[in-house]
Amino acid sequence: MRQSGLDELKLVIIGDEISKYAALRRAVHRSNLHSYVRFLGFLPDDLLAIVYRLASVFVFPSLYEGFGLPPLEAMACGTPVVTSNVSSLPEVDGRRRAAGRSDGHRTRLPHAMKRVLTDPALHADLRARGLARARQFSWERSARQIRDIYLEVAAQ
Repeated sequence: MRQSGLDELKLVIIGDEISKYAALRRAVHRSNLHSYVRFLGFLPDDLLAIVYRLASVFVFPSLYEGFGLPPLEAMACGTPVVTSNVSSLPEVDGRRRAAGRSDGHRTRLPHAMKRVLTDPALHADLRARGLARARQFSWERSARQIRDIYLEVAAQ
C-alpha cells in the first residue's frame, strides 16, 4: 500500500488476541514498518467506537467467521468496510454489498483497500450502504425473532 502512493497510511491492529501473534510484530519491525503499524490490543466499546469513526477504512480479512460483528460495528459507525468474501461475511454486508470484498488473501486485499481509500465516490457509497445495512440489525429485533421461533415450536 505504501509503495502505491499511500505512504502516510497507518495500520492499526486491534483485538484482545494480538499477543498470540508475536511473529507479526517481529515482521513489522524487520520490515522497518513500526512507525506505520500500531498494535492496540483490546479496546473497551466506547473507545472502539471512536477508533471505528476515525478510520478511513475498516479491513476484516477473516477466512472464517461465525458472524462478522466487527464489520457490522464499523458500518454502524459510518466507516467503509473491506471484508473477505468467505464464511458469513457476505451475509453480514448484504445483497447490496455494503462492504468492499476481497478473497481475504494478500493478492486481492490491497487492491480492494486501495480502491476504497482512493475513490471518493466508492468511499461515500460504502459508507452510506454500511450505515443502512447496520440499521437492519438490532438486539431487540434478534430477541423478537428468537422469541417468535420458540413460540412457533411450542405451539407445535
